Amino acid sequence: MHSNNELTVLIADDHPIFRRGLRMVIESDTQLKVVAEADNGAQALIEIKRLLPKVALLDMDMPEMDGLTVARELRDARLPVPVAILTMHKDEATFNAALDAGVKGYVVKDSAVAEIVACLKSVAAGQSFISPVLSGHLLNRAQSPAPKDASPLDALSQAERRVLRLIAAGKLNQE
Repeated sequence: MHSNNELTVLIADDHPIFRRGLRMVIESDTQLKVVAEADNGAQALIEIKRLLPKVALLDMDMPEMDGLTVARELRDARLPVPVAILTMHKDEATFNAALDAGVKGYVVKDSAVAEIVACLKSVAAGQSFISPVLSGHLLNRAQSPAPKDASPLDALSQAERRVLRLIAAGKLNQE
């Protein structure tokens, strides 16, 4: 069994050499222990359910099931294993899809060596971690249009609201 202060990690990536490098970087920190590796999303999901690691580190693009599909499955099954995604994708749509799938960590492969240990520790501690290179996407997300359940009134200008209030008060067009 693993000691309680040890952070157990599953890594899933379909490139064996990249996986091996990841394991070396992760295990260079004495708190982190890779308990399983998978080379596709379906295998990752089976191993996550079996081992319940503290964090699952998933490649975005894998055969059989991609990282986001695995993340959604874990979320829907209410499994207490937070997901960090490793990806080459820096585009905003993919980033938002990952956050919508419940992903807690999002690391760009370019900066994985420098960021992965901090990401895994943050995610295991219940915090989010996003590669700083993507911080602009977070700001855009914060300023994006309100969700579909928001009132259409939110989109009105001050002048339009004033006119609407006057109409609601029974005033005529001329007034």
